[in-house]
Amino acid sequence: MNISIRLEHKNDFKKVEHLIREAFWDVYKPRCDEHFIVHRLRKVKAFIKELNFVACDQEVIVGHIIYSKAKVIHDDDEFDILCMGPLAVLPSYQGNGIGTLLMNDSIEAAKALGYRGIVIFGNPNYYRRFGFENAKTYNIQTAWGTNLEEFMVLELYEGSLTGVHGKFYADPVFSVDQEELANFEKQYSNL
Repeated sequence: MNISIRLEHKNDFKKVEHLIREAFWDVYKPRCDEHFIVHRLRKVKAFIKELNFVACDQEVIVGHIIYSKAKVIHDDDEFDILCMGPLAVLPSYQGNGIGTLLMNDSIEAAKALGYRGIVIFGNPNYYRRFGFENAKTYNIQTAWGTNLEEFMVLELYEGSLTGVHGKFYADPVFSVDQEELANFEKQYSNL
């Protein structure tokens, strides 16, 4: 296996959406919506094309990671921050370090682009290895004012999140209308 990481191209979109669907189908809920979120995310202002990577085994796309712009807001103060997700690897390739490659490469790219930090909702046992900590460490709460073990933050360079605190707001694209999802899902009925 010879894995390479590159930016996603427009002609990869359908393959990537299918990959994400395969990676998340029945993992967290009866159905997944991550592939639909990515489909929509590429069309909004919050999308960051410079942080939209695929992992390839030769010519086959086997993994994907995507980022979007988000905010941490406290009173009248707004702080720009990244939202990572989803990160997906084809089930037959999971456990081979592909997710780690995508995370490490994208974190370095985010640093090079001058971003301050990354917020995720993810498995703490997986994401702690990259330096993610519970968001309460930075006094950052979810938009609804709580904290969860899976709500995590990575400071991209020492002190980059000093003074950043408040509630986290991702782009509205992450709120999925179930009817829209059902219509989008119809394209997979022949698979």
